[in-house]
Amino acid sequence: MAAEKWVLMVTAQTPTNIAVIKYWGKRDETLILPVNDSISVTLDPDHLCTTTTVAVSPSFDQDRMWLNGKEISLGGGRYQNCLKEIRSRACDVEDKEKGIKIEKKDWQKLHLHIASFNNFPTAAGLASSAAGFACLVFSLAKLMNLKENQSQLSAIARQGSGSACRSLFGGFVKWIMGKEGNGSDSLAVQLVDEEHWNDLVIIIAVVSSRQKETSSTTGMRESVETSLLLQHRAKEVVPKRIVQMEEAIQNHDFSSFAQLTCADSNQFHAVCLDTSPPIFYMNDTSHRIISYVERWNRSVGSPQVCSFFATLSGRCYEFCHLKHIFVLSILSASARENSYISFP
Repeated sequence: MAAEKWVLMVTAQTPTNIAVIKYWGKRDETLILPVNDSISVTLDPDHLCTTTTVAVSPSFDQDRMWLNGKEISLGGGRYQNCLKEIRSRACDVEDKEKGIKIEKKDWQKLHLHIASFNNFPTAAGLASSAAGFACLVFSLAKLMNLKENQSQLSAIARQGSGSACRSLFGGFVKWIMGKEGNGSDSLAVQLVDEEHWNDLVIIIAVVSSRQKETSSTTGMRESVETSLLLQHRAKEVVPKRIVQMEEAIQNHDFSSFAQLTCADSNQFHAVCLDTSPPIFYMNDTSHRIISYVERWNRSVGSPQVCSFFATLSGRCYEFCHLKHIFVLSILSASARENSYISFP
């Protein structure tokens, strides 16, 4: 490693994702291992994404991170787990133009600076942690010249935020729950890319600005501990739905897609109500939207819209099949590397 005070940087951009077959409940909270498989759709990065620049230099005396221009602590276990996993896999890096050479062993003593920006409100409940940790892992992997593929990187991102593993791909993505105790086989794979179903439109309707009373982490833990319905869902219902959803996506079968998405959303909220104490993530406006969607679909004779509600601060996520009206692509590209943004 050269003695000069150089700085080496990489910038990446990663979109967020929304689950259509949901992840709810962990069998291991430290490794973030889910109790069932899940499937998500990745959103357009022009609307919802994180852009992260990571830099390394011998002049840095500690790891530091800024989120939307404000410095935050990297002391949390999830950040440390990701950094540890990435550093352990780092390889030699050489930039001949700048005269920089970093050997594998050097990464353990070099410090990082990380600047991350969201193009949507961080606290809005729109899965910012999924895009954030996916982008962190992807950018660090590029900086440190990791040889792992996207699925292998997703197993690292998962340790920061469970759904982050799905944001390393575009299109529709499956998070395989895995069976190994160390989580090595709990990772994401792309089912179809962002061009596969490009007449599918996503509408995000904000039905409440209130922060949810029960965090996802707390809610999952309480559901795992108290809900018999969650146990039935994980063992009996989701495995069948995963197969049916994969077929619907492959065949552009919106009728089946809509039925499965709505049913899974409804069952998720039933699990929340089956939890002790009960968890309430929907309000009166949410219930009215569901009623409107059902009436619309009945009036036209087949599903044209499906609605589903996540734990995200009262947001409503609707998948609309609008091929009879207009065609609009809103599915995204996968994680990608860019070459801009600077540190504060």
